[in-house]
Amino acid sequence: MTPVALLRPVRLAGTVVSRATLHNEDQIKRLDVRIGDTVILRKAGDIIPEVVRVIPEMRNGTEEPYVFPKEVEACGGPIERIPGQAAYRCVNRDSYAQLLRRLAYFASRPALDIDGLGPKTIELLVKAGLISTFDDIFRLTEGDLVDLPGFGEVSAKNLIAAIAARREIPLGRFLTALGIEHVGEETAHAIAAALGSIERVKDATVEDFVAIDGVGEVVARSIYAWMHNPNHRAMLGRLLRHVRVIPARAATRSPGPLSGKTVVLTGALQEITRDEAKRRIREAGGHPAGSVSKETDLVVAGEKAGAKLKRAKELGIPIIGEKEFLAMLHSIV
Repeated sequence: MTPVALLRPVRLAGTVVSRATLHNEDQIKRLDVRIGDTVILRKAGDIIPEVVRVIPEMRNGTEEPYVFPKEVEACGGPIERIPGQAAYRCVNRDSYAQLLRRLAYFASRPALDIDGLGPKTIELLVKAGLISTFDDIFRLTEGDLVDLPGFGEVSAKNLIAAIAARREIPLGRFLTALGIEHVGEETAHAIAAALGSIERVKDATVEDFVAIDGVGEVVARSIYAWMHNPNHRAMLGRLLRHVRVIPARAATRSPGPLSGKTVVLTGALQEITRDEAKRRIREAGGHPAGSVSKETDLVVAGEKAGAKLKRAKELGIPIIGEKEFLAMLHSIV
């Protein structure tokens, strides 16, 4: 759970902002942010509004320190601080809020990318009693949807078609969609590339996962525990009756032009989607990353590139445009 500052609306870098992230409990204490404070804002990465600091001289004595709650209604009960981290989570892992998040993430762009199945539609379907697990999504029919608020014959038909289009899905996307703790998009694709099939992932040992480049002990134990949870295995069995998971291709070709390189994408790409660009980077032997650091080998800059481009210039990291990037990958099918 992420604490959010509620603000008097203010224009910031071209948009009106009324909320800003406070990250976590430790950040609130470090900044000494109180209810009623006047604060300085910025857009982190030119996108996400965040509180930078408080202006204590503008306090009038009515400000109140914020105390983290012990229970949250959306969690259906108590919350807990994750051991070794500053973040909090619901104690009840099957709370309504977490159910909605899991289902929405399953259908989201990095995962199955089901067009039209966003968080609001997910909540509508859950409230209607139509879905509660991943496999329920693939049992939906036009008749289930047509009488729901906001739906009609055309929109119902379109959503069912979008779901049907995802009955075949690459292994990396499938593992991403499961929302396994500590297993993000890049880790999921690394596991897919190393093990090749969902059957091998299901049967892999902790040692098998640890042997994969970029997968440590914590991640290995997390995915092993998920795959051996009886409820998860039962759901996975039902899901695989509706979805064919496409095995990852074996890495038999010669090293690609980005072999071993960490590549960051920034700005808007015109001729290729961000997801397609990431896929092409992986197929060329590279590793797509979300932020620029000293470990970054190359930055691909599209239109209106912002803070990442600036950071790359500061670090002296090579920068290329979209056309040069596509030309580099021309030989990769």
